[in-house]
Amino acid sequence: MLVDSHCHLDFPELAKDEAGVLARARTAGVAGMLTIGTRLDRFDTVRAIAERHDNIWCSVGVHPHEAKEEGQRTPDRLIAATRHAKVIGIGETGLDFYYEHSPRPEQAESFRAHITAARETGLPLIVHTRDADAETGDILEDEYAKGAFTGLIHCFSAGPEIARRALGLGMYISISGIVTFKAAEALRTTVKDIPLERLLVETDAPYLAPVPKRGKTNEPAFVAHTAAKVAELKGVSIAELEAATTDNFFRLFAKAERPWS
Repeated sequence: MLVDSHCHLDFPELAKDEAGVLARARTAGVAGMLTIGTRLDRFDTVRAIAERHDNIWCSVGVHPHEAKEEGQRTPDRLIAATRHAKVIGIGETGLDFYYEHSPRPEQAESFRAHITAARETGLPLIVHTRDADAETGDILEDEYAKGAFTGLIHCFSAGPEIARRALGLGMYISISGIVTFKAAEALRTTVKDIPLERLLVETDAPYLAPVPKRGKTNEPAFVAHTAAKVAELKGVSIAELEAATTDNFFRLFAKAERPWS
């Protein structure tokens, strides 16, 4: 069985066919999903999806794109939201210097507030980084020196250096459909070197549909294609990859309980 460790079930492309999306996921062997918070003003919608299903959990956070409008200066609202049983992670948060929809200082301030929330709650931090690997690594290491926290780099598409720095802090790496893209040879090389016991798989649905679903709306069922490619790169069977990444998910997101056990 697989777990899609990062998807956006509240986004319109998936929300309009929730029952169908979940049915297709079950058929594909996807037994659990983590639907991600990106704005606090939409958190109730995200949480409600998790409440409706035993095998779906959620996170609370403000995406770096939204830091200008919703960036957090303190961890208080994030911590308060984690009192709900279905909230198992903090984020997504981080730095995005590719689009820069929000000023860099506001992204960094909100990122640090999320890290404080992760540290104080013990819940994993879900990190988004794009064109900001050095700065992301600096903030993670600086904050870790103040007190330990757990987490992962989601939708990993960077180079080996940020992977090394994240792994050095005990973090995990989540692989999306990008690993199947024709132009992603450098990423595939990096994935080969990431320890199996630190890997998760995700869709980031409705975005980044993997080969052979390129051009379609991504959905949790398609994580099976990503898992197959990662298994090939790691030189293990698909069954071994599924078991390892699922175990890794529940080790990291320890607040979640396996509904099928």
